[in-house]
Amino acid sequence: MKKAEIKLTIELDDNNVPEKITWESTDSKNKEALPVNSFMLSLWDHNFKNTLRIDLWTKEMPVDEMKRFFYESLQTMGDSFLRATGEKNIIEDLRDYCAHFADKMELKQ
Repeated sequence: MKKAEIKLTIELDDNNVPEKITWESTDSKNKEALPVNSFMLSLWDHNFKNTLRIDLWTKEMPVDEMKRFFYESLQTMGDSFLRATGEKNIIEDLRDYCAHFADKMELKQ
């Protein structure tokens, strides 16, 4: 069986606010840790039937990039949901909402 490891490293300031976030994967062609300004991690706990989440961003993350990050996350969650469930009808509603979100946040699609 093949295994891969994903590692997130978060450097915090004195108030525990992220200053630097890097990630790396043993399965990646890129072997060094790459810097990012934000991440969202969702895990499904089968035993308790709930979602465990970690959402972090650096204090340097610009608001306009955070808006784009959320927009793209919503879009790709729709892609993942469609692949996982085959539910096509609700994805159209999610895409409509994403277009509304982009309009309200004044994002170029």
